[in-house]
Amino acid sequence: MNLDIFSEVLKHEGVVAIGTQGEDGPHIANTWNSYVRFSKDGHLVIPVGGMNVTESNLQRNSNLVVTLGSREVQGLRGMGTGFFIKGTGRFVTEGDEFVKCKEEFPWIRAALKVEIGSLKQTQ
Repeated sequence: MNLDIFSEVLKHEGVVAIGTQGEDGPHIANTWNSYVRFSKDGHLVIPVGGMNVTESNLQRNSNLVVTLGSREVQGLRGMGTGFFIKGTGRFVTEGDEFVKCKEEFPWIRAALKVEIGSLKQTQ
């Protein structure tokens, strides 16, 4: 998997879906590609304004899935590509990553740190 393609997708606007497991079934929260940051040590940092259900779900079960894509980036079979990420997530409200995220997005109440277990290009 080419991380350059993943990074290129993040430069183009698109919807990001974050899936968690709730007590009564799956839950999806959405954000934008332009909000997601890919750290040098290989995890994602996502600014959080709401996502209260997502936070509650991750406190019980830290596993999550994330999908994102862009129709503007060359994929495996033509224009448009996406990625499917499995990993774990936690909300952070202090520390360097939170401070950096808060400087860029002053409206946040937290940052979602996603540790990537697997990242697969889907199209």
